[in-house]
Amino acid sequence: MAISEEEEAKLERFLDWLQVNGAELRGCNIKYSDSRKGFGIFASTETSDDVLLVVPLDLAITPMRVLQDPLLGPECQKMFQDGQVDDRFLIILFLTFELLRINSSWKPYLDMLPTRFGNPLWFSDDDILELNGTNLYHATELQKKNLRSLYHDKVEVLVKKLLILDGDSESKVSFEHFLWANSVFWSRALNIPLPHSFVFPQSQDDIGECPSTSHSPETAPVNSNEEKEIQAQPGATSVGSGDTIWVEGLVPGIDFCNHDLKPMATWEVDGTGSVSRVPFSMYLLSVSQRPIPNKEISISYGNKGNEELLYLYGFVIDNNPDDYLMVHYPVEAIPSIPFSDSKGQLLEAQNAQLRCLLPKLVLNHGFFPQITSTIRESDEKETVRSCNFSWSGQRKMPSYMNKLVFREDFMTGLRTIAMQEEEIYKVSAMLEELVESRPGEQPSETEVRMAVWEACGDSGALQLLVDLLNAKMMKLEENSGTEEQDARLLEEACVLESHEEARDLDGRRMSRNKWSSVVYRRGQKQLTRLFLKEAEYALHLALSSDY
Repeated sequence: MAISEEEEAKLERFLDWLQVNGAELRGCNIKYSDSRKGFGIFASTETSDDVLLVVPLDLAITPMRVLQDPLLGPECQKMFQDGQVDDRFLIILFLTFELLRINSSWKPYLDMLPTRFGNPLWFSDDDILELNGTNLYHATELQKKNLRSLYHDKVEVLVKKLLILDGDSESKVSFEHFLWANSVFWSRALNIPLPHSFVFPQSQDDIGECPSTSHSPETAPVNSNEEKEIQAQPGATSVGSGDTIWVEGLVPGIDFCNHDLKPMATWEVDGTGSVSRVPFSMYLLSVSQRPIPNKEISISYGNKGNEELLYLYGFVIDNNPDDYLMVHYPVEAIPSIPFSDSKGQLLEAQNAQLRCLLPKLVLNHGFFPQITSTIRESDEKETVRSCNFSWSGQRKMPSYMNKLVFREDFMTGLRTIAMQEEEIYKVSAMLEELVESRPGEQPSETEVRMAVWEACGDSGALQLLVDLLNAKMMKLEENSGTEEQDARLLEEACVLESHEEARDLDGRRMSRNKWSSVVYRRGQKQLTRLFLKEAEYALHLALSSDY
């Protein structure tokens, strides 16, 4: 797709900037993809090996880089040490400031980034109403309120001060600048496994200086003891033997890879240069044997449902196989239920959960399997109902156990909430008997769970679950109608790619934001219907079981 001369000029400046800073486009080009994706990475006509793009880690924007900035560093260090901000805030502040700097060395990169985003924080008043009844509606309202508070409390005055120190008294910071930086971070940041020797070099010569900026290398102090334990650093978490430090940050170039369910590439970090021939670098590695010339090279952002994709990245996938439904019992309702104190103690003793993430894929394990698809190890169902003390086994293990798609820790929570008075006394007697047989030893989490299950069975929990799912469906349908109505809207829609609000003159024109909202909420209604069907059938079996 053709782009304007202005956009072409920005791209040329960015490619020159990458080259000056040591990045190498070996088997790919950065080109305009489309109005939804913006720029992307495409396979070039000739590829010498599987390494398509290499970017030195010196070019990454990380919390450590911000703390070593001559202007931002002292102010941020003070706030960070006082616990006022986290490492993500540091990067977002950095992006806000650099966007406004007249002579920012990051300008070629920042000019390439989107000016608007498709996540709900950027929705018009009309578009946000399309999310009413979903989890994202109130989450977006709360997030925007929190961001405005953060901007007025910590960002506005500080950025003004930094601009003046930088010799710029004309530029004006606004909430929109901060909102832009927040969206850039959440849509493009990676969790980078940096080599320990890069984050904590023994000498300045270990990593050299970044040629594009005046920033010093990312260094941090270490203790002088033999093991050189890592001092607390924002964004740095040591894992394993300490050879890797996980740091959130942006990597210009790599971050232009768009998402796909069938990715063509993945990124890796090369500490020694053994693969990329560039020590301390991140490289893009082809996972297909022969990348098709001029075909866009995608990566996977992870197995994310539309709720997360829309909230963080501003797009959805129609019929997303990784979609999920969040069901929860409201914690604020517990004080008002009968025997709330006793039930609260039992919930804690069992480590019970009152929230449950229900992936679409687990339906393949249920009573009414959907279209068969590959089931990942992480989706395998748990089995947690076994105990070996004397009173166990009085209640028969239900025949439907292997078909139940709801997590045991969530069912445990619902059983406890739904308990009747006589069931509470029965559980208490069971546990007292157990304690008497083992003086000085308290019942384990599993033992308490088994006692509750023996006393209650599943019918109360499943009835409560059916009620929760029915209430969720009513809330979803209250403002937007049924799943079928959403499907009809999507079938008839003429989607306008412009960020301008679409005027629905003929009932068919639809903004991209509205389309994304309808796809997301239709998926939520579909999953609610399917999981409700599972819960109702399980309830029927539980009620008819012969105990």
